[in-house]
Amino acid sequence: MAGSLNAGGVSLTPSSVKATLPSNYITDFNFLNQYLPDTYEKEFERYGNRTIAAFLRMVGAEMPTNSDLIKWAEQGRLHTKYAAAQTATAPAAVAVPVKFLTGAGAAGTNEACNFRVGQTVLISENGGSNSNKGIITSVGAATTDEFFVAFYEASQVVPANVPLTVFVYGSEFKQGDFGMVGSLESEDIFLSNKPIIIKDKYVVSGSDMAQIGWVEVTTENGATGYLWYLKSEHETRLRFEDYLEMSMIEGVVAENASGALANLSGSAYPTGTGLANNVGTEGMFEAIESRGNVWAGGYPTTLAAFDTIIKRLDKQGSIQENVIFVDRNFSFAIDDMLAAQNSYGAGGTSYGLFDNDEEMALNLGFKGFRRGYDFYKSDWKYLNDATLRGGIDGGKVSGTLVPAGSTSVYDQILGKNAKRPFLHVRYRASETEDRRYKTWMTGSAGGAATSDLDAMEVNFLSERALCTMGANNFVLFKG
Repeated sequence: MAGSLNAGGVSLTPSSVKATLPSNYITDFNFLNQYLPDTYEKEFERYGNRTIAAFLRMVGAEMPTNSDLIKWAEQGRLHTKYAAAQTATAPAAVAVPVKFLTGAGAAGTNEACNFRVGQTVLISENGGSNSNKGIITSVGAATTDEFFVAFYEASQVVPANVPLTVFVYGSEFKQGDFGMVGSLESEDIFLSNKPIIIKDKYVVSGSDMAQIGWVEVTTENGATGYLWYLKSEHETRLRFEDYLEMSMIEGVVAENASGALANLSGSAYPTGTGLANNVGTEGMFEAIESRGNVWAGGYPTTLAAFDTIIKRLDKQGSIQENVIFVDRNFSFAIDDMLAAQNSYGAGGTSYGLFDNDEEMALNLGFKGFRRGYDFYKSDWKYLNDATLRGGIDGGKVSGTLVPAGSTSVYDQILGKNAKRPFLHVRYRASETEDRRYKTWMTGSAGGAATSDLDAMEVNFLSERALCTMGANNFVLFKG
């Protein structure tokens, strides 16, 4: 047996014959019992495929990084709109420009104005039907948030001292006049994330390895055959692979003054250990909650509810194809909503499959639908697993809408714009060290000869972070 397994090395695979190979090494049996029971040779799979790691492989990609900080820039909006502007002065006369503030409050306390003299604007009352159009006559200094508007109408109809929405729709200049004063720089949003180190370990003593036993299995990847000894090592590996995905989904950034970020020590920690500066990493859920869209009204079970979501997507990137990863109840709710659109749906006679006869299995589900955009539905095992998200009620996540395709961002490592999947994992790697998925053995048993420990320790390690780009195109369904 090899003494060390490098990244991408041998994985646990059953053998078609009873041969002691490095790839089919397991243990889970107690041979010290005087009266050996009558046993079944084949393991019964009472829970089927128990792993959940498939989501990121379906929607994302993995690529190396050589830094402990990943930074990228995303495009800002092309046009400027102030949604909480307010009149600072009532009009003294029709010919006198009206002073506005970019946000409700005193001058100088809100966002500085980037309108320019000569630009034409539309001013609309928030929640009302009144609107005016005018031209910018003056803009305050960079330290203020004020601008002045001369109306095209003969009277002001937008109310004073109420929240207003203002945006630029063009400009107007006199013949022979000078050009626009000033210019606007591109508005980029700079984001970053930090990789975290994920570890696990399995230990088996040399004594337990001195007697070979066999069990016939069918593994999660579909292979069948014989494994010897370390079955628990195999399950540790599967569990670690699930952790790699769940860390990227559930990860959070440690807040200031939090316990994780502080230097921790004392009786609660083993001798010689402690936790210091655990900064965390931004997972997909946290990225969507802070920069994306959250539907918190239970399951959207009607077309009207989905229309609300669609209108929200219209205001974001308008990605044509989207995949909704859902738990079981959300999946049923979508099926029932779509079936109700069929005139025969109430009786179930043509529910999903429209060529039914008495010998056909009735298809009671839908794979997707089109309404403004294409929505494909896929069950997400992580949200259904009783030992994971499927077993909690508080903070329940019922689904996630993920845009398909890729987005263009400025990659600071490459120094240019690059196409990236909306979700992708960056792992630490260089020419001499690959930390995507490391596994190695230590101790003095099982072929390892690195210490005087009478055992074999199988170690797992990965250092990675998730980049959630264009989070404004994602929707998190909660409740």
